This record gives sequence, C-alpha cells and structure tokens, in this order.
Amino acid sequence: MPADHYRAVASRAEFRQKIERSEFLGIALPVTEERDFFAELESISKQHFDATHHCWAFRLFDRARSRSSDAGEPSGTAGKPILSAIEGGDLYDTGVVVVRWYGGVKLGTGGLSRAYRDTAARALEIAPRAERYVCETYDVVVPYDSLGVIYRLLDPPNIVLRSESFAEANVFVIDVRRSRCQGFEAKLRELRLEHKER
Repeated sequence: MPADHYRAVASRAEFRQKIERSEFLGIALPVTEERDFFAELESISKQHFDATHHCWAFRLFDRARSRSSDAGEPSGTAGKPILSAIEGGDLYDTGVVVVRWYGGVKLGTGGLSRAYRDTAARALEIAPRAERYVCETYDVVVPYDSLGVIYRLLDPPNIVLRSESFAEANVFVIDVRRSRCQGFEAKLRELRLEHKER
C-alpha cells in the first residue's frame, strides 16, 4: 500500500445493465468512514426498496480496512467480486453497492460472480478519480523579511499553503506530503524559521 498517495473515486457514478432478465445497478461512491458508507447504503436500500438484493463492498485507506457483503446471495458470489473490482482499480476510500432485481433466470454461482464484478467494475470505470495525498500540517512563523522565501517553498500537491495570517507574528499553515516532511523540516531549520507540527 502506498505510504502517502492513493487514488479514490471523486464522486458518485452509476451503471445499469440487464443480464439474463435480471437487472443490475452498480453505484460507486467516495467514502472515508464506515458509518458514512452504511448511511449511503441505507439511503440506496430505501430508494430501491423493490430490489431483491443490495450487495456491497468498500475499501478504506485508513488502516487498509475493507468489508463486503453478499446480502443474501450465495456465499462469495457478490461481496467479494465487488471488492475485487475495487482492488482491481487500485482504489481506496471507495465503496460500491450493486442493486439486483431478480428476473426469474438463475445465473449459477459463476455467472452471478461475473455479473456482480462486471457491474461494479463498469460503475468504477465511469466514476471520476481523485488523487489523494496523506499530509502532515505545520504552523510556520515567518518574519516579514522572509515572506518571499516561504512562498518559494510551496510545491503543490506536495507542499500546499492552507492558510496565512499576518499580525505581530505571521503564521503560515502548510500541509506537507508525508514523504516530504523530513526535507521540509530540514529546509525550515536551515532558514531558521520557527515551526511546529500539529
């Protein structure tokens, strides 16, 4: 797993298809907390209350957590294939719900697994992506005669100015990509700029 950079779904996307008279709706969505995912799942279940199954999976960057559910389908035929589609896209902070309306034709375990994985993968394909960086935040006190220096240190997306306040002490709040923290701190020491990590 990457230490400080990963890709995620940026916004919700949906893909619908029919397979052997069953209808499948894949809904890909960004999610950073389990409770947020389950709130979305509940909302989707209410919206599509007439569906036979609401199968799902999610994968979070924080502590590399993932979960999935077959939601009443035969064991291993829905949740794991959906999770496999998320992993195949190398995505984190991403959830997928696949809603199924049973059409009267049994697909068999292999057919069911393929249908769930394909529906999830197609929803993920059309979902916009976001690059995410894991950052540490620094408060840096900058004298007026060093203002130009601090601006030259900025290097988005690796070193990003979050906010600045000018007063008796000028304080810059800066987000630094985790892999760049040592170099950033060394530069601040070299410039004799007072700083602290939040």
